[in-house]
Amino acid sequence: MNGLIKAVVLAAGKGTRLRTEGEDLPKVMRLACGRPLLSYVLDGLSFLKDEDVILVVGYKKEYILERFSRYPHAVQSEQLGTGHAVMAAAPLLEGFDGAVLVCCGDMPLITRETYQALVDAHFREGNACTVLSSVTEKPLPFGRIIRDSGGAFLKIVEEKDCTPEEKAVTELNAGVYVFQAPLLLPALKKLKNNNAQGEYYLTDVPELLLKQGEKVGVCRRALGEEIVGVNTLEQLHEVERILRAREGERT
Repeated sequence: MNGLIKAVVLAAGKGTRLRTEGEDLPKVMRLACGRPLLSYVLDGLSFLKDEDVILVVGYKKEYILERFSRYPHAVQSEQLGTGHAVMAAAPLLEGFDGAVLVCCGDMPLITRETYQALVDAHFREGNACTVLSSVTEKPLPFGRIIRDSGGAFLKIVEEKDCTPEEKAVTELNAGVYVFQAPLLLPALKKLKNNNAQGEYYLTDVPELLLKQGEKVGVCRRALGEEIVGVNTLEQLHEVERILRAREGERT
């Protein structure tokens, strides 16, 4: 397995629940401490070259492309789920035989250290896919990591599809993955949307790869506040508070 890696940043969302009067920006362009959410994510990916970071854009994409024009981009014209978003980037990954880090443009608190730890675990373990997870008692609407009786990864179940037993699981999917590109692209074509959301879930890909006999690993870290994403104004304010505290620690 070679050490080549690219990133795909999911940045096509509208952020409907973030809208305030006079604000109709793409979600990732909402400001936290004066900077777009996406800029913090790109800071975390700064160990990669700009040309190796692909932005998947959609809603009011011109705002993103004007500010972040140095990055290649793909367009997700319809919002049909995370799997569908990565499919939009597939033409830019064709022929690439390295690894692909997939992350979310609305999770500005994940650090460069965490991204690098996930990538390192992926290559060290020789995985086809490595999922970032964290154990938390916070009532977050994230997918659950389901393991077998021996503790090995089985699947990810999105919260809206969880049984009561699955919902009680405290190991959450952080929404960040590393895939081997030659295995990811064919798996995306197998995704189905027979779920509560009617969407194509990227979270189904690790299970598909496992069923093909590929090796799927989990990089479990104590993420703490890093796992907080921005879907509501309350979460945006929380993120701003955390960012200010981080800045205070540096000074």
